Amino acid sequence: MIPILSNAQIRAAEERTMRTTGVGSMELMERAGRACADRIMRLEAGGAFGGRVRYLILAGQGNNGGDGLVIARHLNEQGWEVRVLIVQHCAVPSDGHRWALEHLRPTGVTIDHIHVVGDMPELKENDTIVDCLLGTGSTRPLAGMLAEVVSIVNASGRPVVAIDLPSGTMEPGTGMAPGPVVRADHTLTFEVPRPALLFPETGAAAGRWELVSIGLSDDALRAAPPFGHLVELLDVRSFLKERPRFAHKGSFGHALVVAGGPNCHGAALLAARGCARSGAGLLTIHGVQDTLQPIRTMLPDAMTSLDRDPVSVSELPDLHKFTAIGFGPGMGQGSGTAKVLRQLLDAWSGALVIDADGLNVLAQDRSLLERLSPQTILTPHPKEMDRLLDAQPPTSYERHMRTREFAVRHGSTVILKGAYTAICTPDGQAYFNPTGNAGMAKGGSGDVLTGLLAGVLAQGYGYLEASQLSIFIHGMAGDLAAQTLGGDAMRASDLVDHLPAVWMKVRGS
Repeated sequence: MIPILSNAQIRAAEERTMRTTGVGSMELMERAGRACADRIMRLEAGGAFGGRVRYLILAGQGNNGGDGLVIARHLNEQGWEVRVLIVQHCAVPSDGHRWALEHLRPTGVTIDHIHVVGDMPELKENDTIVDCLLGTGSTRPLAGMLAEVVSIVNASGRPVVAIDLPSGTMEPGTGMAPGPVVRADHTLTFEVPRPALLFPETGAAAGRWELVSIGLSDDALRAAPPFGHLVELLDVRSFLKERPRFAHKGSFGHALVVAGGPNCHGAALLAARGCARSGAGLLTIHGVQDTLQPIRTMLPDAMTSLDRDPVSVSELPDLHKFTAIGFGPGMGQGSGTAKVLRQLLDAWSGALVIDADGLNVLAQDRSLLERLSPQTILTPHPKEMDRLLDAQPPTSYERHMRTREFAVRHGSTVILKGAYTAICTPDGQAYFNPTGNAGMAKGGSGDVLTGLLAGVLAQGYGYLEASQLSIFIHGMAGDLAAQTLGGDAMRASDLVDHLPAVWMKVRGS
């Protein structure tokens, strides 16, 4: 589990590392520059920059600029053509910047100083820009010469690698209107993720980001409560349950999926297929005849439970034999769905996943929120979450923070779906998922997750473990589907088809 730290927390971790290990600030800068130069050269070797042969280091006068000067020195030592542009945006450069500049000058690397935007040289076709203007030093929207320089970079069409964060990126939650931001193709962030990388308003400019270690101590990185946690493969692998040689179908639980309704029977099929690939021992689908008929044909593994109503679900089967329930996909928002959900919340205190129309019913009848148990997991997309909040937060960050408050207030887990799906827990923690891609932004992807999560819960996993495992696997299935089919053509059902390969990968087989 990787901690997610704010800009202030990472600076505190640097100070703590220096204080406890005796490493100096210049040594940290040297490590940062060397590590970034090495990674940039590997990106170049992989064809990331289209065979371009000159690096243009755009350096500010703070420590982020100092990192850029160290990068320039190391790239030059490896034989790359390098040019440095130092943007004079403040009266006094930092000590680290001055130190790095002193060590760069003897190398003969071309160094230009930009006092006004007219000093900017014309960018060449073979330039790859390394953005070291401000990094995490943006405390207010960019203006003046810095804003103009950023606009030139963004209009250049050249590949951009940002160091730490794209310059101009604001810490989420400042409340300030955003200004110009460098739009990077790659971002190299030191040690741990920053919150800004995880929300669309601030993270879209980062392009593909990755972590670069500069040797901060683990104690320093974990000294303060983090903003959240980034889930890793080793985390989900660590709590996988064994499948004993002498186990039987009853050993792995019995999942019930209540889904489907007028003109939306496919949602139930997708949820059922996701559950069938979850590892659960038994699966029952409860629905109306039109929902169950294709499931009986296409999914002979599942048992079915027929509702007496011919149009929409109006009742529940006997619940005593089930170990987890998924409720909501494709059911519609009519009075029948509300009645059945109310019965379910009164009768069932076990593991429960509520999605789609189940969430919409909760938003319509807010008294039902008080009946949620600690074993309940809600899986909204952003618009569904806004309905549950009865508000339209102005930013994704604010929606996330209000979702955390919602989870605490109602004592249930909320999985807020998105590019970095967040598990918000009743104790106020947040766990972000790194797998998945934009090809999954198709109707039905969430239905697959509902079934998968219900099946994992049925096997006895706790709410947090089941949430982490299901979301990680769901996203990884999407990544495999995108690799083989492409993000445009892949469908929600393709996620199910790739689940077997993902389970094998997660188990290391």
